[in-house]
Amino acid sequence: MSLQIDHISLSVARLSSAAPFYDAIMPILGAQKVGQSADALRYGIRNTPADYAHSYVTIFEAKNFTISHANHWCFRVDQREKVDAFHAQGIDNGGRDAGKPGLRAEYHEGYYAAFLIDPSGNKIEAVCHSL
Repeated sequence: MSLQIDHISLSVARLSSAAPFYDAIMPILGAQKVGQSADALRYGIRNTPADYAHSYVTIFEAKNFTISHANHWCFRVDQREKVDAFHAQGIDNGGRDAGKPGLRAEYHEGYYAAFLIDPSGNKIEAVCHSL
C-alpha cells in the first residue's frame, strides 16, 4: 500500500493575498473550493466511512507565520498540461516561479513538474509522472 494523504493544512501570512493564488491553482490540482471563513480557505472533499478516497486541503492564516524552506507541498496530476496550467495560473495570481514546467530526469524519465512560491513563501509543486 502506498502513502495516501487524507488532509493537509498549510499556513500563510495573509489569507487575503493567498486566496487568489490558491483559488486559481487548486481546481487544476483537482480540489474545488468548498468553503472560506475569516481565517481559512477549504478545498477538496472530506472523507466519510462510505467514501474515503479523497483529499482535503485547508489554508490557514497564521498569526505568527514564519517562512521555512522545509514547507514543500507536491500535488500529483494526471496530465502534463495541468502542470503547465498550474504554473501559469499560479504566476498570474501572486505566485513566484521556483522552477518552470519541464522534465526532471534526475528523479525519473517521466517526472514533469513545476514549482511555485506562494505569496507567503511556501513551495508548491505540481508533478505528472506519466510519459
